Amino acid sequence: MAAFEHRLEDQLAALRQELREQSYRPGPYRSFYIREPKRRLISAPPFRDRVVHHALVNVIEPVFERSFIRDSYANRREKGTHRALARCQELARRFSTVLQLDLRQFFPSIDHAILRTVLAKKIRDASVLWLIDRILASGEGVLSEAYDMVYFPGDDLFAIDRPRGLPIGNLTSQFWGNVYLNPIDHFVKRELRCQGYVRYVDDLLLFGEDKTALWEAKEALRERLDRLRLTFHPGAHPRPVGEGIPFLGFVVYPWRRRLKRRKGTQFGLQWRRLVSAFQRGEISREQLAASWRGWSNHLRYGNTVGLCKALLGRTPPEVVGLLGLSDSNAR
Repeated sequence: MAAFEHRLEDQLAALRQELREQSYRPGPYRSFYIREPKRRLISAPPFRDRVVHHALVNVIEPVFERSFIRDSYANRREKGTHRALARCQELARRFSTVLQLDLRQFFPSIDHAILRTVLAKKIRDASVLWLIDRILASGEGVLSEAYDMVYFPGDDLFAIDRPRGLPIGNLTSQFWGNVYLNPIDHFVKRELRCQGYVRYVDDLLLFGEDKTALWEAKEALRERLDRLRLTFHPGAHPRPVGEGIPFLGFVVYPWRRRLKRRKGTQFGLQWRRLVSAFQRGEISREQLAASWRGWSNHLRYGNTVGLCKALLGRTPPEVVGLLGLSDSNAR
């Protein structure tokens, strides 16, 4: 990033020329694992490629945004996790039963040929399609170790060689994930006529009153997802919303939300490490305070006052005072 910004105008001019001449070639990805909330392989592109990804999404996003349903909440302007949680809770108050489907290995499973076909239905510019092909090809095989082969009806032995996978870490991947599942969103709303539906990336919630209808919706979705070469985790079944819906780090009930225990434990450990680092002089007061603000701002979307008070109660009083924190910060 620093090298790119050092000669920013020259770098942008070179990129523009490469794109015009169609000589642009994406660079290699830097891959690493993260473990929150579960182990994921992240593949980060070079900074100059990220500039190209942003430029591409700025061009094609308006074309597709008009076709997205209201209740798709990931990686979209004026949407996001907190609005998805609010919508989930609103529907939990209106309906008695929910069917939650979690797609299996979503980004590693995305089929390049199918995605390219979906994109080409709305994009007519040959130069834009050329760039899409370049970016798609650059990610081929990046997530191969995160994918377990699934054979679908009509497959032959060569199906294993189909190009698949979008690197988690590309802006284009996040956007294309919405494009890839947009037909599923419309299938749920228009053909299944589900009145209560929320999707956040690969997590689908279908609400209703009739368990039989939700079982039928599950089987219909299984067949429709086959067309996209996707599957969902086994064991999903309609259940009462009163049992709580695990969603986006919270357990959502009709009239309250609780932070998942694992999330609270993780931050508790992280907070203790940060406090220790602050006491050793390894991080600044501003860095420690920023960490608390970021976490507490997220927690205010759940019923977590007791958790915040407990964390502050286990924090050395001199640190609490220095940061200007008190029980009032937990409310």
